[in-house]
Amino acid sequence: MQESRLFKIIYHLLAQGPAAAPELAEKFEVSVRTIYRDIDALSAAGIPIYAEAGRNGGIHLMNDFVLDKAVLSEEEKQEILTALQSLNTLQNIRGGQTLQKLSAMFRLDSEDWLEVDFSRWGNQGSDNEKFELLKSAVIQCKNVKIRYAGSCEKISERTVQPLKIVYKSRAWYLKAFCTEKQDFRVFKLNRILDLEVLNESFQRRSFPGEMDTFEDEYPEITLCFPKEMSYRVYDEFDKTQIQRQANGELIVSARMPADAWLIGFLLSFGGQVDIISPVCLRDTIAWQAKLIYEKNKP
Repeated sequence: MQESRLFKIIYHLLAQGPAAAPELAEKFEVSVRTIYRDIDALSAAGIPIYAEAGRNGGIHLMNDFVLDKAVLSEEEKQEILTALQSLNTLQNIRGGQTLQKLSAMFRLDSEDWLEVDFSRWGNQGSDNEKFELLKSAVIQCKNVKIRYAGSCEKISERTVQPLKIVYKSRAWYLKAFCTEKQDFRVFKLNRILDLEVLNESFQRRSFPGEMDTFEDEYPEITLCFPKEMSYRVYDEFDKTQIQRQANGELIVSARMPADAWLIGFLLSFGGQVDIISPVCLRDTIAWQAKLIYEKNKP
């Protein structure tokens, strides 16, 4: 299989150094002409490999070339191509070029079965652009100035040191160190209204703990939904948080941030949710629903 031989040629050159074409032909039981075709294929895929004539000639790899020597199976190669294909939906990313090179080297066509788009409906690509800017800032350790829509209708400007981009529960978040608060913070990408990557650099540091540790600070919310809402309950909550009752009702227990987002989230269920606890949240929802009614009553 040619794609397997291509990797074996690279591994051999990495381990043993330069080799003559007849030597490689004998080792891999092919003709010298086939070896030169393989070298052309590797070169076309972007591998820094070349042939040099003369007494000390042979097939060489550039001295600074590094490749993981783990043998990749056909399934693993396809997984690599699929991952690159999904990233290719981002604007201004070199995933397409890398995908083309690896596809050529593997002699595999990436199956077009997956499409990933980070932007919201009708976004016209600005979400993807935001993602790409933040990704570059994280990699290059550059400070970022953001305008952020926080809770309670507060829009603030701050400078942050971006440490990691995280995808959790159908949303992207930025883990960062806030220079204003002098503390670590998590920002939802959708709420970053504007951003500017600054020329200021920072020393890379680790974000303390995992994102899940923030959930311990949230109150436990207990909700009851009628069986007709099953389709949405399973969309919004993990099955471990849901208990189906004998009458078909669904009891949900989850730790959630008790903020303006939660109020809007629960109101989106209309009359199809019963807030069991905490009682203060039930009172807040009732008050908000009354305001909505007063503003929109005929």
